[in-house]
Amino acid sequence: MAYLDPAAGKARAAKQTAAVTNAAAATAAAAAGATPTKAEYDALLADVNALRTKLNALLTAQRASGQLAT
Repeated sequence: MAYLDPAAGKARAAKQTAAVTNAAAATAAAAAGATPTKAEYDALLADVNALRTKLNALLTAQRASGQLAT
């Protein structure tokens, strides 16, 4: 679907963003006790870092296609 370019006052052709694969399933689980163990913390940190990588890939793809300002 075309949209208007307010600066030029005309319709622009839509560009499609490059595909970004879905995030993998979470590996972290609920803490066994009141205080998380190092392994539980590390699993959560790995999941957060993986999601951050996916989000950055999506933002990069949108910038490359012109859907997001640089």
